[in-house]
Amino acid sequence: MLIAAVIVLGIGTYTMRLGGVLLRERLHLSDSIQRLLPMAAAALLTALAATSTIMAGSDLAGIARPTGVAVGALLAWRRAPFVAVVIAAAATAALLRLAGIP
Repeated sequence: MLIAAVIVLGIGTYTMRLGGVLLRERLHLSDSIQRLLPMAAAALLTALAATSTIMAGSDLAGIARPTGVAVGALLAWRRAPFVAVVIAAAATAALLRLAGIP
């Protein structure tokens, strides 16, 4: 059953990607839609990041994870090196959890 689901999803993914290649010349989008598409992708990624930050499964993640993400975002905004951003965010969340803050 699992193998069949993986195969069906693989075929569906391949078909969708192939459809984009085959329909590229036939599908014409207006200039306003072409300007909105990159913003839509950014909004979708922002919503995904926010959901992953706040939720842990079907429960709230607590305070430690969003605080760690906020520290990482602040350092990234200040153009800190990527390794420093990841380590600082993880250390912040770990120290808060060590202190008993969920």
